[in-house]
Amino acid sequence: MTNPSHPGNVGAAARAMKTMGFERLRLVKPRFEQMMQHEEAIAFASGAQDVLANSLEFASFEEALQGTTLSFALTARPRDIGPNCLHLRAAAQLAKNHLAADSVHHVAVVFGTERSGLSNEQISHCHYICYIPANPNYSSLNIAQAMQLTAWELRYALLEAKDSDEASAIHAEPNSAAHFPAPAQDPLAPQEKVEALMAHWQEALEAIEFIDPERPKQTMLKMRYWLMRSRLTQNECDMLRGVCTQILKHANSA
Repeated sequence: MTNPSHPGNVGAAARAMKTMGFERLRLVKPRFEQMMQHEEAIAFASGAQDVLANSLEFASFEEALQGTTLSFALTARPRDIGPNCLHLRAAAQLAKNHLAADSVHHVAVVFGTERSGLSNEQISHCHYICYIPANPNYSSLNIAQAMQLTAWELRYALLEAKDSDEASAIHAEPNSAAHFPAPAQDPLAPQEKVEALMAHWQEALEAIEFIDPERPKQTMLKMRYWLMRSRLTQNECDMLRGVCTQILKHANSA
């Protein structure tokens, strides 16, 4: 949750998560320090005080996304530019497949502040936009309601995957284990590695005067969307940072 202003919403969000089996709640710059200890938050958690007590607070959006390899920005407002957009059920299916692909993968769904939602700059740190296909004439949901719907869709997708795996195991052929193993895949870069690349990339582009640091306009924002959409692996991040290093080396020696 980004910049939550009402302790009751934080408590209600913790309750919504726990009912669906989730427990990792991250708060970005809440209005009050130690909001999870506020009496209103505890009251609205209504039995989910453990989720509330174990929630983490972060000073920045970037820090809160550290360790994630796939992130969705939940928003009700259409955007002129930005990542690809999915409805919530499609996002849940994508999250399920992503988690099944590697045990080190971590998924985040990002919720904006109660009053204004997520900014374009915040959305640029996420891989996808997702939305709840509500009544277009009245799509207003409070943060806890939106989190409850999101948690349900994720739970449903994960339970569906578990049922499918169990059915496959029952009907598996005796020699099915003899199939060739899948080739090793380069792991996806966690969010902090992508953020380090973006800072290095901007530094390199400024050094060759491709962008003006005083007036970057939307160039860096569009480049961020491009790189996030590419789902960079760790090796690809390292390779691009090597390119940045060479650009800066030649620019500084010119």
